[in-house]
Amino acid sequence: MPPTPFKRPRRATIEDVAYAADVSVATVSRALRGLPNVADATRERVRAAAVALNYRPDPAASRLAAGRTKTVTVVVPTLNGWYFSTVVAGAEGVCADAGYEFSVIGLPHDDDRDRLLSAETDLERRTDGLLLVEIPISDAQFESLNQRGIAIATIGNATTSHPTVHIDDEAVGRLAAGHLAALGHRRIGVIGGLHYEPGAFDVTAARRRGFESGLADAGRALDPELVERGDFGIDSGQRAMAALLDRARPPTAVFAMSDEMAFGALMELRVRGLRPAVDVSLVGVDDHEFSRVVELTTIRQRVVDHGAAAAGALISTITGDGEGVEDVHLDAPIELVVRATTGPPAP
Repeated sequence: MPPTPFKRPRRATIEDVAYAADVSVATVSRALRGLPNVADATRERVRAAAVALNYRPDPAASRLAAGRTKTVTVVVPTLNGWYFSTVVAGAEGVCADAGYEFSVIGLPHDDDRDRLLSAETDLERRTDGLLLVEIPISDAQFESLNQRGIAIATIGNATTSHPTVHIDDEAVGRLAAGHLAALGHRRIGVIGGLHYEPGAFDVTAARRRGFESGLADAGRALDPELVERGDFGIDSGQRAMAALLDRARPPTAVFAMSDEMAFGALMELRVRGLRPAVDVSLVGVDDHEFSRVVELTTIRQRVVDHGAAAAGALISTITGDGEGVEDVHLDAPIELVVRATTGPPAP
């Protein structure tokens, strides 16, 4: 015989307690929460009924009744990749300390974002606040969320209407360009990040603008033939470096817009028997924990701190504890960390 399917016992509801005690649901709620204006005899009758029925309040229902879900939702373009997972880790710790449940949603396309933020999703019943990581929203979407009582904080997209944490991505590009130009490099390649959707992820464009500006300051120009796309991952970095090295006149230095792509670029140098800093110099971005292991020169940003700061500002917005918290616009620091993958071009 097939096994009997497991059936979860029915959980007693507040309506069951109200029926057993012969009072209203509102009276049950007030009695069990210790609120005033409930007669002692009625309160004892309600408590006795709750004990007899083994009634336990549903925390989620209680939070909704109070107008709060005690949940924060982080929205990222992709669930893969070191940068986004590190931001999430920083935010999660702050939310846990504040007693908030935590969820993460990946939205790689504009259509996915628009569906999530639309009024039809009843998002306000699932979360008190959204932390948008490199996810831009329109003024109309922001106003809709605001009217529905959903707080917002962002990472990567500077705004004036809600808390935001970001770095100056153009400054990142200028730092990399200045370092390589100062070493004497002229043929400098770029491995950029492949944009997920037009208009939704400006990091690549901003870092390229800054890089070109930094080269111009040094009397140089970026050769469009020395630009390859990646997707911020290791494999794409290796493919892009292979394409650059196959040029008729390959670069003597390369700026990879993330450390993970730089790791892939280093792998390709090793495959070809080329030496970092001697045959080809390489600069990354992030200061990934493995960057020290491979001695990668990089532009450091403290990603976990970005997530923590944005989550703290978001929770302050939700609770109303932060006076003027909407004016929190943190321009996070960056720093050039010179290690063993950059040096002057070979004579």
